[in-house]
Amino acid sequence: MPEGHTVHRLASALTAGFGGRRVRTSSPQGRFPEAASIDGWVLAGAEAAGKQLLIAFTPEESVDVTDPVTRWVRVHLGLYGSWTFAGEEGFALAHAIGAPRVRIGERETRQGGGSGAADGYDLHDAATEDWRRLVPRPTTRLRIAGPHGLADLTGPTACEILDADGRAAVLERLGPDPLREDADPERFVERVRRSRTSIGVLLMNQEVIAGVGNIYRAEALFRARLDPFVPGKDLTAGMVRGIWDDLVPLMRYGARTGRIVTTEPEHRAIEAVIQERTRATGQNGDDDPSVVPREQSFYTYHRQTLPCRLCGAAIRSTDLAGRTVFWCPRCQTRRSRRASWTTEHPAAAWADPQDGELR
Repeated sequence: MPEGHTVHRLASALTAGFGGRRVRTSSPQGRFPEAASIDGWVLAGAEAAGKQLLIAFTPEESVDVTDPVTRWVRVHLGLYGSWTFAGEEGFALAHAIGAPRVRIGERETRQGGGSGAADGYDLHDAATEDWRRLVPRPTTRLRIAGPHGLADLTGPTACEILDADGRAAVLERLGPDPLREDADPERFVERVRRSRTSIGVLLMNQEVIAGVGNIYRAEALFRARLDPFVPGKDLTAGMVRGIWDDLVPLMRYGARTGRIVTTEPEHRAIEAVIQERTRATGQNGDDDPSVVPREQSFYTYHRQTLPCRLCGAAIRSTDLAGRTVFWCPRCQTRRSRRASWTTEHPAAAWADPQDGELR
């Protein structure tokens, strides 16, 4: 399932490709007939709140998104959802975002996968074909077509139209999102500290903090030297606020680059291996030698049984509330506090907010 930074990148891509323009909307699959009600409307913009994507549509360019007539398409990609883009050169910020998938119009050669990436369509490569003539796959839930390109949504967990009250209700039930300007970190601190639930579970609860997934959960807890199983009520306000303050630059870097990198530069060459057990460890640019390879990007995520980069103890993993949690049994104990290296090397020192480069 995509983590929150991915959905923010998706909102940026949709806004850049369609923002302020009239678009055609349709549901080739037929499972989102409501698309007809906003066909020909203006895509005013898109926003992310955690893992929820909200796309604003207005009947006229002059209508502000705060007007009651505005309609919002809410999309939750879930495990199998993805967006694919095609259009003029420079139209989209990425060719695809979400579950493993192919570009619109590419020939599908793999079988199975259940993600909408293997639908058996057989079109010419989009790079050589007029994007206006590209036929949607049979599983396309929603197609948005504008004057310069199109975007296809397949396999989402949720896709529905909301009015202003519906959008407000979605935002109200979510915890604060570290990537939103309107986020209140004190809500996160309060909800954690009043709960007997373990911090490892709380970080995955979208009503506590929105946008954190399994990778950020594992890595943030390691960087904080916190045991995933310690109850939230046993943590100090400073500890909880420290997790938030660390996540903000980590996730901002992910939103800018499409990559999750949580290791400090001096630790990346230490035990630079990862357990390749699922496709989930793949990242954008893995074939680019200039980026930090995923084998050097994480401290604990998918490194079960491998030595900790800092202490050498074997990284452990187990099921926690239906998801696999990863941790170092030596660095992350119930008596642990934020270690000196995290205060000496705060996240802001390695993720430059201006250019997104790692130091």
